[in-house]
Amino acid sequence: MYNRGIRGATTIARNEEEEMLSATLELLKEIVKRNEIVPEDISNVWITVTPDLDATFPARAIRGLSGWDMVPLMCSTEIPVKGSLPKCIRLLVQVNTNKGQREMHHVYLNEAQSLRPDLSVK
Repeated sequence: MYNRGIRGATTIARNEEEEMLSATLELLKEIVKRNEIVPEDISNVWITVTPDLDATFPARAIRGLSGWDMVPLMCSTEIPVKGSLPKCIRLLVQVNTNKGQREMHHVYLNEAQSLRPDLSVK
């Protein structure tokens, strides 16, 4: 068994609580679906947001899901690099699996597809 990281990112239009929570949930659900994982497989989830997003803690979206109450979640702010993609939410889901690194399906939604076009599924 290995601990593998699955990356994901998405963007939103407005710094609003409901939009942040909805986008975080959509991204997580897509990562879970594409990788066929369940909360019991997950060791932790790191969530980062760009400095222009401060309406809420995005972990709140995940904490409310059934079966996710014991998954450790951590929120933080990205480094404010000039010219970086604005209003971006990123996830790093660390999962225990027998799959190899190249079998992990990373998820980039909305404008975040520009961050890793080589990993984006159209």
